[in-house]
This record gives sequence, C-alpha cells and structure tokens, in this order.
Amino acid sequence: MELAGKRVLVAGAGVTGKSVVAALSTLDARITVTDGDAARLSELDGLGAELAPGLAEPPDGTDLVVTSPGWRPSAPLLVAAREAGVEVIGDVELAWRVGQGLPDPPKWLAVTGTNGKTTTVGMLEAILRAGGADAVACGNVGYAVLDAVRGGHQVLAVELSSFQLHWSNTLAPHASVVLNLAEDHIDWHGSLAEYAAAKGTIHARSATVVANADDEMSVRLAAEHGAPEANRVSFGLGMPRAGELGLVEDLLVDRAFVDDPAHAAEELCALADVRPPGPHNVANALAAAALARAYGVPADAVRKGLHDFTPGAHRAVEVAEIGGVRYVNDSKATNPHAAAGSLLAHPDVVWIAGGQLKGASVDELVAAVGGRLRGVVLLGVDSPVIGAAVARHAPDVPVRQVSSGDDEAMTAAVSAARAMARPGDVVLLAPAAASLDMFRNYAHRGDAFARAVDALKAETQHDGG
Repeated sequence: MELAGKRVLVAGAGVTGKSVVAALSTLDARITVTDGDAARLSELDGLGAELAPGLAEPPDGTDLVVTSPGWRPSAPLLVAAREAGVEVIGDVELAWRVGQGLPDPPKWLAVTGTNGKTTTVGMLEAILRAGGADAVACGNVGYAVLDAVRGGHQVLAVELSSFQLHWSNTLAPHASVVLNLAEDHIDWHGSLAEYAAAKGTIHARSATVVANADDEMSVRLAAEHGAPEANRVSFGLGMPRAGELGLVEDLLVDRAFVDDPAHAAEELCALADVRPPGPHNVANALAAAALARAYGVPADAVRKGLHDFTPGAHRAVEVAEIGGVRYVNDSKATNPHAAAGSLLAHPDVVWIAGGQLKGASVDELVAAVGGRLRGVVLLGVDSPVIGAAVARHAPDVPVRQVSSGDDEAMTAAVSAARAMARPGDVVLLAPAAASLDMFRNYAHRGDAFARAVDALKAETQHDGG
C-alpha cells in the first residue's frame, strides 16, 4: 500500500489509534490524529503525528481517513469525509492492505459472530501452533491486527467485530466464519439488518466460507455473502454429512477436509478435550477446527490444540465450590445470546444478571432457560427489564433486586444467590448485558464477583471451624 507522502487522518487516539499511527509512521505517511478526549490525544505526542483535538471535518488535502472501530458511521467527521470524497477505512482494512504489500503476506483465518469469537480464535491459535504454524490470535482480542501483520507472522487467527467489518472493503480471508448472530449493537448499527450485513461482509472475498448449520443466520449470511466460487463448509452439533464437521457420539469428526467426504471421516478429538464445557463451546471448537483444517492442519494438531487451550478469564470460569454449590464467572456473557449458551450448560442455576441491555430483548432467553432457574438476582440499570421478562415467562422463580454500588452490590448479589442455591446448583454470573453502568468493563465486573465469592468462602470456612 503506497502511503508515502499521503495525508492520512486517524480518527481516535485509543489503542487502535496508537497502532495505526505506529504503522503509518513506517510507511512515511503525513499523519494527523483527532480525538474528543484531549488527554488521550496527548498520549500520542512525540510519535510524529500532528494532534488536532475535536475535528468535525478532515483537514484540506486529506487523502485517507482511518477510523477506530468505536466511531459510528454517523459521526460528523466521518460523514464530512465521505461527503468530501475521502475514503474512510478501519484499522483492519489498513492491516489487510499493508499485509498484501509484503513479500510473503500472512494468511487470514477470520472469525466473527455475536458470541464465542474470542474463545474460537484462542482455540484456533492453539490448534495452528500445535500444527507447527507461526500463528497468533489478533484483532478484537486485544492484540491489534496491524501489529500482528507488521510482526511477520505466517497465519493470523483474527477476531473481527461488526464495527471493524463495517469499515473493511477489500479484506479476503483464506477462510472465514460467522459463528452465530443474535440481536446486539443495534444502537451502533441502527438495525438488526445492518448489523447482520456488517457481519456477512467477512465472507465476501473469502476462499473458504464456513457456516454454523445450527444457526439460521450464520447459514443465511454464508449463502448471501459468500462468493460463488468459494469452498463451502459447515459445522454443527449433529451427525456430520459430507462437507461438514460434527459429532459422532462423544467425538468431534471431520467429513469436509478429507479425501473422500462422501464415504470417509476423520476423528478430530473427544468431547472431553473441549474446555470450557457446554454445547456453545463445542460449536466454537468445531468452528476453530474447520478454519484450521482449511489452512491444512492435520487432525492430531486439532486434538492437541484443543486439549492444550486455556480459556480466557471471565469466560465460564469456576471460582469456587462452597457447600456443594459451584460459583461460575461468565461476566463475558454481555448479551442475551451469550447468556443463553452459558445458562444452558447447567441444569439448575441461580442466575446473577443485569446491566446495560443495549436495546436487546431478553424474553426469548428467559423463556428458553426458565425451567433451569432456581432463582434470579438482578443488578444494574436494565434489571427491571429482565425482572419483567422473568415475571412473564417464569413467574414461579424468585427474583431479588440488588441496588447499585460497585463491589458492594456484587457482594450483596452473591449473598442473595447463596440463600437461593441448594447443593448441586450453580450460581452463575452471566449478565446478558454490558457492564459500564456499574463497572469499568466486564473484567472489572467479573473480578468483583470473584472477590465476593472468595470472601464468602473465607467466611464459610471461618464459621465452620
């Protein structure tokens, strides 16, 4: 990508903006950075970029705008850029173009979906490394894809958000998957249709299009957005047909990347190799296996990679068992679809939920899991919405409302959950909502839960001895 001497405006001075500025500097671009937060903007001082706080339109002569993924398309600066005929792209699109200029461009294995993205790219990275590839998980997982491209890695396991995909227009992964799709980020995209369309663009130029046979929208997006010449593969939790990965009893099996899919299959691993447990994580493992197999990884590397994979923090992590009750932290379940997967992994649950629903409905979720609920503890700004859904769909389930107050509220929530739980139950933090009404982020919320459980355990041990 030829950017030497070009005037490039970087919109946003956060983590993405810093990565973009560093990359553009190596390409000898003339860089201007803008951000509404002057303090954050000042952190880029000394990196060779002109700092311009609060711009509402691009400076004269701007050739390209690179936006951070959080900036909405309706932001005045981005609207003004498009009206002036200036191309607007995101950091992912920039990374793709930069990578294509390298002597040996990396292969991209791209993952999106409403839920399971981070777990899937983590599994994928582990499988690829077990197969001997120089692989790294990057993108929306915290390691910027631009940095991964500039690091010279052989293959990238890339997590892509709908925001990042919205600002990408030439990305052509070696293989891609939309894991699932449910209502989320409607406040950013404006509608479910626009959200789905952004996700679907991951397939537009992909060589191998992978679909989740158990998710109607995943199948639809693969059909609508995948190129006619693309290799098409699917996965699901049932018996696999030719061209699919699936389950045969307690085994994950491949009937897609074998010499004779019509008559042959290859065992990949056992269900026991998949962690965290639960149907949604088995689906994630099958998706990761499909992408890795598309790259050419052998079956034994799938088994070893999944066995060695360590789940990320705040993703269905058991904190403690107290009095026969397990306390599980799935603070990363920040929307109803994610919470459903978490709740359905356990037969009897005291559910701790609440936060910012971002316009999503919880009726379908509560209707699906109502029979598993021992009790519900609610906290956060949209807890009345969840409480009303429980009243409609599971009226016999007791509900306890906790007032706001950071760690103290979580301590009260864990205490209330303990009073509802019986031996054999799971107390599950799966909020179905974002956290920013009460916490810095989902990790802060999960940490508060873990501290509250640890305190409860210490108190119980003291009382018992």
